[in-house]
Amino acid sequence: MEGRDLLRESSLEEFLKKREKLREEQAKEKKELHDLSLYPEVDYQNQGNGYAWGMSIDLNSCVGCNACMIACQSENNIPIVGKEQVVRSREMHWIRVDAYFKGEPDKPEGPFFQPVPCMHCENAPCEPVCPVHATVHSSEGLNDMVYNRCVGTKYCSNNCPYKVRRFNFFLYQDWETPTYQLMRNPDVSVRSRGVMEKCTYCVQRIQAAKITSELEGRPVRDGEIVTACQSVCPTEAIVFGNINDPNSKVSKLKALERDYSLLGELNTRPRTTYLSALRNPNPEIKS
Repeated sequence: MEGRDLLRESSLEEFLKKREKLREEQAKEKKELHDLSLYPEVDYQNQGNGYAWGMSIDLNSCVGCNACMIACQSENNIPIVGKEQVVRSREMHWIRVDAYFKGEPDKPEGPFFQPVPCMHCENAPCEPVCPVHATVHSSEGLNDMVYNRCVGTKYCSNNCPYKVRRFNFFLYQDWETPTYQLMRNPDVSVRSRGVMEKCTYCVQRIQAAKITSELEGRPVRDGEIVTACQSVCPTEAIVFGNINDPNSKVSKLKALERDYSLLGELNTRPRTTYLSALRNPNPEIKS
């Protein structure tokens, strides 16, 4: 981890002592770091039709069951690549669950789990290096992938500090067998070899909810869009919604003191943030 605060975990007592420091850190990230960018400020909050999608993941609730990974794989037609390809670091899943331990090697504390999808950064490092504009930002803050433009340079993957982009090294999909065709989600395109893919915040579900709301002449309601990973989480650790709405659940979670950005010091301004894990052990009970 090299001194990087990737997964934050502490006791309630430690958290209360660091509360003021955490507030200062949040304020610094929102103000000072934003002014350091080489690129002009883009007001994603007020673009388009008023939606700004974001996600909050509560590390206190995550139990590392990997249900989110399987749901994402099923929802987005992600191929199974097999053990040999995974050993070569060619896994295809769009979300991974990292496990961390702390303390002495012979008596570690943990494990502590952290789901890591695409962060949908506002200052996305993947975008300025793409020579064909295959990875671009939408007016609602989504970091989109235009598969038809992608020529497989993998520059975006090299420039992503979170390592959440996946490259189709082979044609893993069977295009001919009718059984496999019926197995796939018809709302999501099936990718061929040679393109980069990643988490899309289940954009097909976002669009379906927007179409329904427009037909009914109303905005999208909070909680109406449920991503695949969110829908299967047994502990409801994942929350998705419109961060432009101060009354949405995701906005309220992001306003908590426990909220933090993964590698926020890089000024990527991720739309996916985390709530640090808290323990409240009884000091009289010794493990």
